Amino acid sequence: MPSPTTLSQSSLEVPVRDPRSAADGRLQRLLTGLAHKHGVPAAQLVVTDGGRTASATAGEITAEAKFPAGSITKAFTAALAMLLVADGDLDPDDPLGEHLDGLGPQVGRPTVGQVLSHTGGLPAALGAAADGAGSARRYLRACRDAGLVQPPGLGFSYSNVGYVLTGYLVEAITGMSWWEAMESLLLDELGIDAAFVVEPGARRRTGTHVSGHAVHAASGRARPVAQTLTPAEAAAGALALSAGDLAAFGRMFCGGDGPLPADLAELMRRPVPGAEPFGLADAWGLGLAGYRGADADWAGHDGTADGTSCHLRIDASHGRVVALTTNGSTGSALWTDLVAALRADGLPVGDYELPRDLDRAARPAADLTGRYTNGDLEYQVDVRADGDAVLVVDGEVYPELALLRDGAFSVREPGTGRRIIGGRFLTDPATGTVSAMQAGGRVARRRLRAS
Repeated sequence: MPSPTTLSQSSLEVPVRDPRSAADGRLQRLLTGLAHKHGVPAAQLVVTDGGRTASATAGEITAEAKFPAGSITKAFTAALAMLLVADGDLDPDDPLGEHLDGLGPQVGRPTVGQVLSHTGGLPAALGAAADGAGSARRYLRACRDAGLVQPPGLGFSYSNVGYVLTGYLVEAITGMSWWEAMESLLLDELGIDAAFVVEPGARRRTGTHVSGHAVHAASGRARPVAQTLTPAEAAAGALALSAGDLAAFGRMFCGGDGPLPADLAELMRRPVPGAEPFGLADAWGLGLAGYRGADADWAGHDGTADGTSCHLRIDASHGRVVALTTNGSTGSALWTDLVAALRADGLPVGDYELPRDLDRAARPAADLTGRYTNGDLEYQVDVRADGDAVLVVDGEVYPELALLRDGAFSVREPGTGRRIIGGRFLTDPATGTVSAMQAGGRVARRRLRAS
């Protein structure tokens, strides 16, 4: 009789390899290496390709941990609005003012569809109103007083305000709070456990999400940072999600299980004519951005909260989903490297490609000097007598502003010294003069006299 430590011949037979385990192993090595390279304390990655799913984590984190997902919340809020469209309670062509009192005739003009596609002309943010402890009445009054940055339907200008108003619209129609509607109508149906960065008093919970980190680019040191989102802004950025949660949401657009009808899922992905989200994506639909890929168009959204960077990409035609969560401010650089690695491995992930000729630039003309504003956001361009120019964004200086083609410009990033795309100048077709700037997808109107 063999001893307990003696293996039988059958025990020595090589087991059949699970292809998912092999894929998990490759992803694990990739994610661990990239997290180390970029100083990201923790990350999650889920990749679905034609029904096969692989996942990985990096750092002291579980696959179920929730990361503040920032603006990816907007895609979920848009899906929630589309559920109301499916029920016949809302139409994308309805003006906001039809459902929300107190906006006034100007801010009430944009349609629901224009708001979801960031073509409603609403300001990017209302910082002073957001400090108002979540009072809907105060926020609506502040929106009315702020007005529009451009006429509805004229073009793309990214707006947190529009999604805050969409959240209030959901509340007005359902009689539930945004948190309750999000949880019961969408998250529960997708099998996602709800977690939020901020909640109203009666729902307030702690310890439901990981901490974000500010990562020093040179040293790689990571410092925990607190989330600063206010309850008033919840519908634009309050969700905390795992990469698995993001993937579950993404698979809903690939014909998977979920409450959203297929025609409305397609409408969310379909590019809106005239929406040019320069600096963010190639196109925009009713809640999802569009990205060109090698063999298909991809949809998705990026999200940045305090010290986190999260990314979602969806190729509905091939059943592909890529979801990444990170809790480091350098997570966007990790994402860029991840996309390149996945493409080299045969998965042609769609992503926005910025101009590459950043060093082939010209000095700007002096007549670009001035203030450019969008709601509470202010950009200052200062072209000096020696030809050097700087961009100042709410007090932070981006040096060496230089012009590229088609009005685009690059600047030096203060923290890293890297040359990056700063935005583009927009010309009034009637006068031929620069009338606005588009930075981070947000249109800021030019004020000719600096103050």
